[in-house]
Amino acid sequence: MAMLDNLLIRTRAIPPDPPRRRGATTLGPERQRFGLLKAVLAAVPWLQVGMGAAIVLLAAMVPWGTSQVLSAMDRQILAIDVTGTLVGENRTDLERKAGDWIGKSFFATDLSEIKNELERRPWVESAAVRRLWPDRLEIEIREKKPLAYWNSNRLVSRTGELFSPDNPEVAGRLPRLAGPDERVRDVISMARTMSDTLAGHGLGFAGLTLEQRGAWTLSLANGIEVVLGRDQVEERFARFLTVYESRLISRADEVSQVDARYTNGVAVKWKSDKLTGSGSKS
Repeated sequence: MAMLDNLLIRTRAIPPDPPRRRGATTLGPERQRFGLLKAVLAAVPWLQVGMGAAIVLLAAMVPWGTSQVLSAMDRQILAIDVTGTLVGENRTDLERKAGDWIGKSFFATDLSEIKNELERRPWVESAAVRRLWPDRLEIEIREKKPLAYWNSNRLVSRTGELFSPDNPEVAGRLPRLAGPDERVRDVISMARTMSDTLAGHGLGFAGLTLEQRGAWTLSLANGIEVVLGRDQVEERFARFLTVYESRLISRADEVSQVDARYTNGVAVKWKSDKLTGSGSKS
């Protein structure tokens, strides 16, 4: 009986190990997570990430570095040179005004502030300001070019800008224009047309006035005043030239005024105060 028991124990079936798939490996949970992390890290383009980080850091440091370099190099402005052909402006006055910026920071000084300040001066059309290392500024002044005197105490530039300097007389001998300020471009246009026409007839243009009510009066370089009125101004101007060349040219130095506001002729006022005329006034 004992031998039978031993035999039964020795021959008892022992469950076999579960079959394994050929080539498969079983990993624990920790080793699985490590393998996943390793795969993710392997997929990251570390070279590109490193270069991108370096570029961002460098870009952030450039303003700081530039500021530090400029601060180390900065100096005070010790001299300012004023250049340009000046007629109305006084170079000494400009240099004295520019002296307001002597001693200021070479780099921190706002050049546009200097430019705007100088361009507020009546004669200054534009001011170009630039730095000259290590401690100088150069200011180039461009003046307005006067075309004519305007309403006796101001000037009008070739671009049609009215300005009021303290010394308008330095503009020299110029035509005299007058009229409402809002009509300045109309007066300039008419003056140019008449001046060109007069030059073709050997006459000089001295001035033109537009009254508030719209009447035009022309002044010639020989002293003759031509009254043209409000209507048909071009036709009356042409009529004056015709009469002048046919009847008055030989006695021009005796003529004070010609009134062209007539339908078929003109009225002449002589310097001797005699008034003669023909035609009917309209």
